Amino acid sequence: MELKTIKKEVSKSVTKMRVTGAEAVIHCLLAEGVDTLYGYPGGAIMPVYDELYKFSDRLHHVLTRHEQGAIHAAQGYARVSGRVGVAMATSGPGATNLVTGLADAQIDSTPLVCITGQVARHLLGSDAFQETDIVGISMPVTKWNFQITKAAEIPEVIAKAFYIARSGRPGPVLIDITKNAQFEEFDFEYSKCTAVRSYKPAPAVDARQLEKAAEAINQAKRPFIVWGQGILLGKAEEELKALVEKTGIPAAWTIMGASALPTDHPLNVGMVGMHGNYAPNVLTNECDVLIALGMRFDDRVTGDLNTYAKQAKVLHFEIDPAEVNKNVKADVPVLGDVKESLTRLLPLLGAKKHEAWHEKFKEGYATEFEEVIRHDLFPEKDGLTMGEVINAINKSSGNKAVMVSDVGQHQMITCRYARFEQSHSNITSGGLGTMGFALPAAIGAKMGAPEREVVAIAGDGGYQMTIQELGTIFQLGLPVKIVVLNNEFLGMVRQWQQLFFEKRYASTNMVNPDFVTIAKGYHIPAERVTKREDLNAAVERMIKSETAYFLEVMVEKEDNVFPMIPSGASVSDIRLK
Repeated sequence: MELKTIKKEVSKSVTKMRVTGAEAVIHCLLAEGVDTLYGYPGGAIMPVYDELYKFSDRLHHVLTRHEQGAIHAAQGYARVSGRVGVAMATSGPGATNLVTGLADAQIDSTPLVCITGQVARHLLGSDAFQETDIVGISMPVTKWNFQITKAAEIPEVIAKAFYIARSGRPGPVLIDITKNAQFEEFDFEYSKCTAVRSYKPAPAVDARQLEKAAEAINQAKRPFIVWGQGILLGKAEEELKALVEKTGIPAAWTIMGASALPTDHPLNVGMVGMHGNYAPNVLTNECDVLIALGMRFDDRVTGDLNTYAKQAKVLHFEIDPAEVNKNVKADVPVLGDVKESLTRLLPLLGAKKHEAWHEKFKEGYATEFEEVIRHDLFPEKDGLTMGEVINAINKSSGNKAVMVSDVGQHQMITCRYARFEQSHSNITSGGLGTMGFALPAAIGAKMGAPEREVVAIAGDGGYQMTIQELGTIFQLGLPVKIVVLNNEFLGMVRQWQQLFFEKRYASTNMVNPDFVTIAKGYHIPAERVTKREDLNAAVERMIKSETAYFLEVMVEKEDNVFPMIPSGASVSDIRLK
């Protein structure tokens, strides 16, 4: 896309002055209100780091221990604060180490601006030292990317990057800057980008579609709401609450939508998806109107599409037209910003209670409690369960902690049993399922919401993928709490091997190091819990600690996460054991 396609209002943030390209990068970040960024220096980005050094009183750079740690930290910062996360790296391996985080942010709609250094313009295509075509590599996993080869391009491109990253359905943007462009001088001025030709961040809401949706909802006997992260991204939590309370419609969430409505709200009926709650999964195939709010019908939510909600009229409220009719056909698509859509929908709806329909959800919960929840939270066996650890954290934190989970069994258990009273409290890798996400994302989450308790929940496998970020926590003196639920297995893979591969535990048994000693090596207080009678006191010490704290809990080695919808099965075929 040519730069001339950018249309801007006159909104000068910095008066014209003579600067280098490297200095211009810093002025652009400051003009966009950036106060924190994460990164790792190297030769091709060194001019920018040199200028960053001069502005360290205004722009806080966090030196992570790996570029993947930098981008996951930027994600955690963005997810908690609602601001654009910023990460920076050098060329070659520095840039390619960002790719996993870019893919993660792309599928989970996280607003990021990533800046990479590149070899000088005259060396492009010559296989110069640490030259990699990061623009080509990152194209499939970014919302937009661009390579800057002239210093004068920097203000316009960075302005466009921030606008694209945060507008509409958010996502990651990558800007690659050649080294010559960082050294060149030019007359700098900055204007924030307010529009890009042919790019429509939010489609206009169609009043006729709203009327059709309202008619369907008002006539429904068994309506059901499933909301996703779009509610959080659209800042529509209050509108969601008003909707369910006026209409009396039971509402369930995807893992990315968790915490938009308080867990204990009487109309919150739980989580949908592969390891979601029994009632909302089964009753998806019994509702007569399915109202999807800011969610994309991911395969982990729908199971077998051939059997998913075929009896229901589907109303899909969505900002991204590409998601409508992609997986599930919408009878009434309502395109546009979900906050605006719900605000305009509410006056069209009648007040109802749907009491008999609610009883079905209560019956399903009672069944799940007896078969699953009671054993997870109040076990009678000797070994500790992951569920009772999460329950202990709930109690000690007063249900107010930001829970940053990694990927695996502990992730599903955390999403199932964490209690949330406040929005933006569940931070996890949803669509990509990135092991190693939790520890660096917790760093960013704590910096994005320093007043909140932030607890990273990891398994013994994923934790070791980014364990080096303990060094970042130590250097920052950041009071992040870290919990490793250690079952000495790659637990989720082992569960599948047990259920579907006749217990052939191929390459899933973990021989782990002494995690407590490692944490203490980074001067982080640490302890290990092996007995139930020691759990609550240890969690209480962790939560009350004014510094970072590491807690390892040895849990049952072969515990499984239920309920479970087998891969490719119908949501009606959910297993309780």
